[in-house]
This record gives sequence, structure tokens and C-alpha cells, in this order.
Amino acid sequence: MPGSWSHGRFRGGKMTSQLARWIEKYLSYLHYQRNASEHTLRNYESDLRQFLGYLTHTPEGAERPEPPLEQIDNLTIREFLGRLRQRGNRKSSAARKLAAIRSFMKYLTVEGAIQSNPAKIVASPRLEKRLPDFLSLDMAAALVEAPDTSTALGKRDRAILELLYGTGIRAAELVGLDLGDLEPAQRLVRVLGKGRKERIVPFGIKAEEALGDYLRIRREIGKQGRDRPDQEAVFLNVRGGRLTTRSLGNIVNRCVGLLAQRLRVHPHTLRHTFATHMLDAGADLRAIQEMLGHESLSTTQKYTHVSTEQLVRVYRAAHPHAKAASGKRGTDSGQGSAGSSEPELPPEE
Repeated sequence: MPGSWSHGRFRGGKMTSQLARWIEKYLSYLHYQRNASEHTLRNYESDLRQFLGYLTHTPEGAERPEPPLEQIDNLTIREFLGRLRQRGNRKSSAARKLAAIRSFMKYLTVEGAIQSNPAKIVASPRLEKRLPDFLSLDMAAALVEAPDTSTALGKRDRAILELLYGTGIRAAELVGLDLGDLEPAQRLVRVLGKGRKERIVPFGIKAEEALGDYLRIRREIGKQGRDRPDQEAVFLNVRGGRLTTRSLGNIVNRCVGLLAQRLRVHPHTLRHTFATHMLDAGADLRAIQEMLGHESLSTTQKYTHVSTEQLVRVYRAAHPHAKAASGKRGTDSGQGSAGSSEPELPPEE
């Protein structure tokens, strides 16, 4: 598979290492059975490789024997987290690494390699709650319209942005789309989400138009490369192969660079923007949950706390004592959190 991880090439330790072999099996399980995204596989490989390095090296960097699996207990994992804290790792980074170890250890228990999961009783670092980043309506429109649609690649990029913003699907879901997943006449797309769960997501007229313009010239992009064009993939790279999530991120960054404002936007920002704008317009929370592919409604509910501006507008329009003061306060800028700051890249949801 493309990216930093590929089956049989785990770089975290010698393949004679028992733990390294189990990590390799676990990554293969995530890829082939759990349909984990490239982004998730890269993160889990990095985190588990770092944990393996901690177990097999002293603080001074000298090699030491790898402990047997049954000797890796909750104290060992806590000491690893303490080492991360000493090195200045943020709580969010430590929490992610603990989640990777916890999931890996659970896999070992299922496979019978260990009797119980020692990471299960290790408490996660307490994190500050961060609101999802999103774009204002004007900035979302400007970003989607940024590509030069007089070129084949510009038509592709416009279709990508329209679909990301128009459906809220994940980056890995978009690059995984096949031509058979599209139903342009009904403006529907079939998405294969986490855990290989399928869902149907509608898209709007603008996305339909952009997709139609791109699909008419799709083969032109494939012809520019030496490889035979992928017969199934909706979105192709210049070599004719399927786009990767990393390439998708580069496309979004390039389109952001065409705007007058300096922003840090990633594909997930458009997913957050989709949910926020739908909610602001009165869409039902459970419908948004279904379209986003969230297993739990609580995951979707975080968007109810996003748009403070929407709450302010409703309050000033409805409350008798707020109306008189609203004119003196001026108008809202309409910028979302991604329009005024540079948020840290979040993990894929």
C-alpha cells in the first residue's frame, strides 16, 4: 500500500524480534481486516515503533534485551508515558500513543499471546477540549472555487473540493471511491467507511456539475503518466494511479495557496465545515451523524458547540434586550476557527 507502511516492511526492529513480528501482524490485521486508512496505519506504526524502541534501548540509547510479552505490564507503559512527558511531548501526542498501545495489547489478548491487556488500566492524560476547526461560508466558497478549471487537473481538484465540502466524507473515503460508487443522476455516492461499513451520502448540484466536468476528461489525466490508468478509481494522479491521502492533502494545500488569506487547512477541515454549516442551517443532528458515518451520536454532538457566532446571531435576533445593542456592536466577521488560526492537524475521524 502507498505511504510509510507496507505489508512485510515494518521498520521498528529486526524481524527476529518477537514484538516486532507481532506489531507487523497487527498492522496487517488493521489494513486487511479492519480497512484502516493509510493515515491510521502510519500513526500506529510510528507509535508502536517508538514503544518498541523504548523497550529495547536504555535512556542513554544503548541496546538492551527485549522483554517477553508477558513482562510488559501497566508500570512499563506508565514509565514510557513518563519518558514522553520528560521529552516535552504534548498530552494529545501521549494520549494517541497510549491508544495505539492499548489497541495493540487488546489484539495480543485476542490472539492468545498474553492473558490480559495491561494498557487497559493505564489512565489517559487529561486533555483540553478543542473545538473542531471550520471555514466560514465565504472562505469555503473561495477555497472550492480556487482551482483553475481550464485545465484537466484543475477540473479534478474542483471536483475533489466540491465533494469533500458537499458530503463531509473522510479523505481516505474519497480516495477510495470507485466509479461504480457514484450515482450522478440521483446525486448519491456510496462510501466505504471505517470497519468496511457502507453508507449512502447525497451531494448537491455544484458537486454534480464539478464531477461531470471532471469525469468527461478523467482519462486525459491518466494518459499523462507512463502507467496504465486505474480503471476503477474515481480520482487519478498524474501517473494514472489512484490518489493517496497524502496527495489529497497536497492538493488542498496548493488550493489554499491560491487564496489571498494565509490559512492552514487540511481535508478534514472541509469535513468539519460540512457538519458545521449543515447544523447552522437547521439539519437534524442524527441525519448529520448518518452522513458523517459516526457510530456514536456523541461524536457528532461536538459540532453543537462549534458555532458560537450562530448562537450570538440567534440571541441578538430573538431577545428583546439584545436587539437594541446589536447595532452598536457591529456585525460578525463570519469567520470560523480555521479562518483566523492555524490548528494542529487532527487524527482522522
